[in-house]
Amino acid sequence: MKKILECITEELKRAFTESGYDAAYAKVVLSNRPDLCEYQCNGAMAAAKVYHKNPIDIAQEVCQTLEKDMFSEVMAVKPGFINLRISEDYLADYMNQMQADACLGYEKAAEPKCIIVDYGGANVAKPLHVGHLRSAVIGEAIKRLSRFVGHKVIGDVHLGDWGLQMGLIITELQDRQPNLPYFDVDFKGEYPAEPPFDISELEEIYPAASAKAKEDETFRERAQEATLRLQSGYAPYRAIWKHIMRVSLADLKKNYSNLNVEFDLWKGESDAQPYIPDMIQSLIDKGLAYESQGALVVDIAEPSDSKELPPCIIRKSDGAALYATSDLATIVEREKDYQPDMYIYLADKRQELHFTQVFRVAKKAGIVREDTDMRFLGFGTMNGKDGRPFKTREGGVMRLENLISDISEAVFARIMENRTVEEEEAKETAKTIGLSALKYGDLSNQISKDYIFDMLRFISFEGNTGPYILYTIVRIKSILAKCSDAGLDVQAGRILPAVSASEKDLMLSVANFSEVIANSFSELAPHKICQYIYELSNAVNKFYHETKILTEEDTQRQASYIRLISLAKDVLLTCIDILGFEAPERM
Repeated sequence: MKKILECITEELKRAFTESGYDAAYAKVVLSNRPDLCEYQCNGAMAAAKVYHKNPIDIAQEVCQTLEKDMFSEVMAVKPGFINLRISEDYLADYMNQMQADACLGYEKAAEPKCIIVDYGGANVAKPLHVGHLRSAVIGEAIKRLSRFVGHKVIGDVHLGDWGLQMGLIITELQDRQPNLPYFDVDFKGEYPAEPPFDISELEEIYPAASAKAKEDETFRERAQEATLRLQSGYAPYRAIWKHIMRVSLADLKKNYSNLNVEFDLWKGESDAQPYIPDMIQSLIDKGLAYESQGALVVDIAEPSDSKELPPCIIRKSDGAALYATSDLATIVEREKDYQPDMYIYLADKRQELHFTQVFRVAKKAGIVREDTDMRFLGFGTMNGKDGRPFKTREGGVMRLENLISDISEAVFARIMENRTVEEEEAKETAKTIGLSALKYGDLSNQISKDYIFDMLRFISFEGNTGPYILYTIVRIKSILAKCSDAGLDVQAGRILPAVSASEKDLMLSVANFSEVIANSFSELAPHKICQYIYELSNAVNKFYHETKILTEEDTQRQASYIRLISLAKDVLLTCIDILGFEAPERM
């Protein structure tokens, strides 16, 4: 099913062509002056320069050629605007086609791509904190959006599980529990199946070890040695590493699940290590990698660069690999396993240079095809009201599970003020609404922008917030339930042409669904979906306030109203599912 803008544009193309003008001038856009028209074409003004005619004359010629059944009003306005209002009959027919389509009229990708979305980026042995929120929330929305439009999408958490933090933990564990078999050089048996720590102990060990390493050079050197031995395959340390991974992954999966975030792959830096030696040798053999001050580097600068870009360091002077090395080896592994057409990476926007280097080396070395689409989505910071990165009241970094808990408790308190549901139901509803507040509050901002975390504003049931969107959905559900209780078949009937301005406005908003989804995917911009569902919710609520659905005496008209709000509900539910949250049954 074509987007409504496509349908209108095709009609304008026909009219331009039949009037003797190039169809390229027939671009149609949504009007930014809905008081004047619903859609607009400004092509006559551009055409006037080429055809040496007055733009208003061209606009009038095109208007006279347009199919009148599609439009209720066609106007040529000086200096050469073509203002359009869609006909109520045509719009109603479009609504019925959307309702009959499983994808609400969205045409899936004709040639599905394989897309890797690299997001999450948590480090094992460390708790998720608010700094992990944006990567998880944005990445999940991008993954779901890409799937909805019809692509094969693989989400990979890409864990930090192979660096110095492993050596630090092993060394600190040895100092605390030297009698463990992992540290007994004479131990010959099977290593214990149960880990020598739980998640709370593990999360205390790492920061303690990290702090000690900054003050104690000997301890740091021991940790570096432990890291090297682990990476070289030393069996006792590999056994500890497996314990760390097992305990950390269980906790990470639980916390990501609380965010309604799911990964297809739980790969880490360790998975890329086997690919590093051959990859480095290949870079040397191709003449791309060379020594500079003892390190192995690859030049990435291009003549078109507006600023100087440093070489990508592949191997440090001491022989150690870096994040770029690991990321390139990960791409080698992904090419072997999936041959992706597109890579999407989510990370702090300060990582832009790193990913520019990695992408350019990957293409120069032929690790990926030249036409592989590689994108870095750099996100801004979630800040407190002071404009600085969000902290706890004590000034520390807040754990993500505590943030989720705090926002759920704030919503619970708001729900209990009205006391319309039982306490247990209110707690579950508060979790659902709290998650919507948290995710919508983040996703409604442009990815690259910093934003202020304002809990009171985010949990408000009014304004451009997640709870307001959910309130609108629940309101529609309530109306449909009342209709069913009254004996009405909410699946019967067709959507009829609108008879009021608010009804038509709602239809126009619903009709924009496919256009918004397509634009959001094209620009990888979930905030466009947020803006759309806010405007759609406003249209739903205006229509509801102005229309007596339950008491409408014309049964066909009543059925039309019911079908229209049901379609709006389906669009809203589809959009919030893409954004990664759900709606409760009651609020």
